Amino acid sequence: MTQVVENPRRGVSLWVQILVWTLLTGLLILVGTGLARARQGTIQPGDEVPDFSLMLYSGYEYNDQSEVKISNLRGKVVFINFWASWCKPCEQEAAALEQAWEYYQPSGKVVFLGIDYVDTEIPARAFLKKFNNTYPNGPDIRTEISQMFRIKGVPETYIIDTNGILNYVKIGPFLNVDEIKTIIDPLLQ
Repeated sequence: MTQVVENPRRGVSLWVQILVWTLLTGLLILVGTGLARARQGTIQPGDEVPDFSLMLYSGYEYNDQSEVKISNLRGKVVFINFWASWCKPCEQEAAALEQAWEYYQPSGKVVFLGIDYVDTEIPARAFLKKFNNTYPNGPDIRTEISQMFRIKGVPETYIIDTNGILNYVKIGPFLNVDEIKTIIDPLLQ
């Protein structure tokens, strides 16, 4: 009679199993958090706008400052417009934006900020000069601000109320100054 001897299988130790499952769980949590964050989309109306700074082009400063920090504008309505010199719809709204700026600027209660997106300074300055834009403007260096807002293209406008809360989002160009006034005027009351 032959005896069959089975080789006992050596399993993976309990500690190794716990370590592997812990690492897999951590990886799944990390991936899930990243996906959830990516699905959130843009800052939505009703959300507080996170603080950021915008370096301004020379000649387009705000109150003689070459940099503006959004948190320092609390108490004012802030009109943020993403634009680019290569953007044809941006040309369509350029005159209306300047007219609105000239209308609100004397009161000091509204601040316009132009944020130049994926552009270079020479064509950007030529654009501002061509359309006689005088409100504060600066480049979105490393697209940090546009990534924060998760813009989809230009022009896009974000209007922040006096408490730092995003009140209105406009995708595409404004057609005229009256369209802008109908959004800003109620925020001043």
